[in-house]
Amino acid sequence: MSKKFQALLLSSSMLIIVFALIGGLGVHASSGSSSSDGVYSHIEVYSEVLHRIRSEYVEEPNINQVTSGALHGLLESLDADSSYLSPEEYKTFKQTKAGGKAGIGATISKRAGYAAVVSVIPGGPADKAGIGSGDFLETVNGKTTHDLSLAAIRSELTGEPGSRLEVVVIRTRKVEPQKLTIVRDLVTPPAVQEQMIGDTGYVKALTLSKGKAQEIANKIKSLQSKGAKKLVLDLRNDSEGNEDEGIATANLFLSKGLITSLQGQKYEKVTYNADPQKKITDVPLAVLVNRGTSGAAEVVAAAVLDNKRGDVVGDKTFGEGSVQKLIEVPDGSALILSIAKYYTPEGKAIQDTGVTPNIQVASADDLAAVLPDDDDSNAPDEPQKTTPKQDEQLKRAIDVLKTKSQQKS
Repeated sequence: MSKKFQALLLSSSMLIIVFALIGGLGVHASSGSSSSDGVYSHIEVYSEVLHRIRSEYVEEPNINQVTSGALHGLLESLDADSSYLSPEEYKTFKQTKAGGKAGIGATISKRAGYAAVVSVIPGGPADKAGIGSGDFLETVNGKTTHDLSLAAIRSELTGEPGSRLEVVVIRTRKVEPQKLTIVRDLVTPPAVQEQMIGDTGYVKALTLSKGKAQEIANKIKSLQSKGAKKLVLDLRNDSEGNEDEGIATANLFLSKGLITSLQGQKYEKVTYNADPQKKITDVPLAVLVNRGTSGAAEVVAAAVLDNKRGDVVGDKTFGEGSVQKLIEVPDGSALILSIAKYYTPEGKAIQDTGVTPNIQVASADDLAAVLPDDDDSNAPDEPQKTTPKQDEQLKRAIDVLKTKSQQKS
């Protein structure tokens, strides 16, 4: 047995014993006797394994180190949003929450064990530094994100306006990691944009933070007053905001039906149904999404799709939608546990499955990742010629709306 595996086994054993003894934060108190019997049976087995390792392993393990690392792994194995914060990390976390400090203008989650960039705010600090959706942050401030919980990573990304953050970025199309510097700043959610494209109204929302549903409603009314007969709602790279705002946005298009539901093991199911008085338009609708679409924006896309209110065009979304609970531990550490998930009208957990468009169209970035550069005419010392990427997803959405309009007429 390797030393690394022995340490992992030791830490895992300790965790199971600790969590069993505290009742899984109260879970065993409401479980049946058979469940309790199973828990204590595991305690006996793991206690024996732990005893053997501590008494016969080649050297005394660093209990604090392996336990902290294993706690991080245990919580992260549940889902990306569940986190363990050591006493030091929790202290920093509380200071960050209370301080309202500057950030990098990017939504961060965890995928494949590292910090993953869901999307960035155009013109924000991360965007200015050259970081984009789909990138991975291998390290932040010299710390590997593999060993940090999501909550700890987000704390590291915040700081005073103008302060510098050193990161190492991994990109799918780059062989070597890149060292970049981000200058933190206060980032204001961008305004909702509107545009007429022929007789189609186009609305783009990059966040669904508080008040954005009303902004979207105002833009739709403005476009309809200009003669819009069809509507494209662009939620690509929309990953910031709260689900309540997503519910309100979805309700702008629905007079009836389930928008979403929220449920957990000990979280009473809550259903959110459309209020007919809040619907503002009946025009044909297409919603644009991509891998940077997350959270509240996914609630909108799923509601439109499952209620057959319109088409969803683009790439499969990121998959994010849960409610967290902060639980303080007596030693000064803390747990952040996901206690409920948002579900689509058809009953799928958004966090587990994301939203798959009924009309799938790869983004220009996806095509660039798989298509070779066929322009070999330039000499090595000549600058490469670039041309603007055509927005195939938007073009397809407009074509779909046009086709359906013609079929109705």
